[in-house]
Amino acid sequence: MIYFINRNTIFNKAVITVLLIAVISMNFSCKKALDVQSTRLSTEKTQWTTLEDGLSGLLGMYALMRTAMASNNTHWLMGELRLGDFQATSRSDLKAIIRGDLKASYPIMNEITNWRRFYSVINSTSLFIERSGEILAKDKRYTKVNNDVDIAQARALRAFAYFYMVRIWGDVPLITSSHDGQFEEHAKTDQKKVLAFAEAELLAAAKVLPIYYGLNDPQLPGDYYGRNRDSWNGVLLTKISAYSILSHLSAWQGRYVDTEVYTKFVMDNYQKDGSQSSPRYISMDDLTENGFYSPFAFKRGVQIVGFAFEYGNGEATANGHIEQLTLAAPLIRKPVPDMFVPKDTIRSAFKDLKDLRFGLDTVTKLYRTNYFLNYNTEMPIFKKINVRQNGDLGNDGTFAVFSSAVLFTRLEEITLLRAEALAVLGARNEAIDALNTASSRRGATGFSNTSNADVIDAIFAERRRELMGEGWRWYDLVRYNRIKRNNPAFNRLLDENGIYWPISRDVLNANKLIVQNSYWN
Repeated sequence: MIYFINRNTIFNKAVITVLLIAVISMNFSCKKALDVQSTRLSTEKTQWTTLEDGLSGLLGMYALMRTAMASNNTHWLMGELRLGDFQATSRSDLKAIIRGDLKASYPIMNEITNWRRFYSVINSTSLFIERSGEILAKDKRYTKVNNDVDIAQARALRAFAYFYMVRIWGDVPLITSSHDGQFEEHAKTDQKKVLAFAEAELLAAAKVLPIYYGLNDPQLPGDYYGRNRDSWNGVLLTKISAYSILSHLSAWQGRYVDTEVYTKFVMDNYQKDGSQSSPRYISMDDLTENGFYSPFAFKRGVQIVGFAFEYGNGEATANGHIEQLTLAAPLIRKPVPDMFVPKDTIRSAFKDLKDLRFGLDTVTKLYRTNYFLNYNTEMPIFKKINVRQNGDLGNDGTFAVFSSAVLFTRLEEITLLRAEALAVLGARNEAIDALNTASSRRGATGFSNTSNADVIDAIFAERRRELMGEGWRWYDLVRYNRIKRNNPAFNRLLDENGIYWPISRDVLNANKLIVQNSYWN
């Protein structure tokens, strides 16, 4: 039997829950143990009672993760700026991040280095794992299969949150149970143990997660919470999502044998039914579509791991999108962007004139505008991601709100990660095939098997071009320099743990067991 649920109503309930959590968090900073806030906002008698409670809790977890990544543009400030391609126009705080002065006294530094919001995700997922099963005995509509899949998502999301934090701070406290109101203090846990836990959780979740929701997936047949596949595309973590996160977790540790295995699973299974709703390679037209059909807009099947700002649910916001930092007139009513890619950097990254992302059109003799607008000015505008309001290109930018997702990975990114793993393992021809699978879709000249050029250099150069503005540049630099070890300055960062961010003073003040990362003492 299929039950229809008003998803907007449930989603709004989840959003209200998240907002209440945020309000409580603001007034709860004197608590110790990680400054983590309770997600138990209902009484014991009213929560974990109905099918709707299950869905509300589920969507609330995803909303918290989106907030953790998007708040103060954390995903882009940490992923794109440090030693990256973007330069700041006037903001001193952005300039400090770019030059690696991460303890500079700017309010945003303390805000984005506070891991409290990530532990809110962890607390909410742990609570869901512990309590959601209670609904089974109280609401017959909520089945064991439904609950198993829901818990698998919670485990995968918690694991993703830990992996995301380890990339930023290195060692972080490992907490695997929920807390309500009063907390014990926790010291940091060795990152190897944290990532081992995350990997085990992802593998366990992957056994249960479906490839599709709301379709005839053998592990979850039929509609999910009364909604079909189109409702869930790009919203929930799937089996493909879990293996994609596993691919990155293993690559971050330099375990490329495992990365090859995990990425192969993705390649073999991402499009079982051949539908356009599945993860797929996006065309050049798709990549630079700045309207309603942009792959970065709302929720999309191409977003293997992403967190949507769905305009139809009233989620378009001014904060938490790269457009807030990169767009300016004539796209929105802002005279200059906060950050831009200098022309010298553009030319050094895009050397192939055939590249449709940026290059010289041999017919018109004009530079292509798919990635950059106003290239002939002092500050070209990075417009690759440009989803204003509801994706209406007619919007004049008077109200600068955006609906682009926080996108962690898509198929092109995973393909290039697979190429990286194969190249490190010495499978040169297979690595080149994977590299060309991605780059050929952008009109670029393929990498030849007979070339004497370094294929690893070529792979990371393509990642730089394809993933510009998606929060990958810094983490790619870390992996590249771990492989090459030929840059003395970066070797020092690697050897002295300078690749990690300092911990917010608010966290240090709230929990005396937490010590500052050694590089930033």
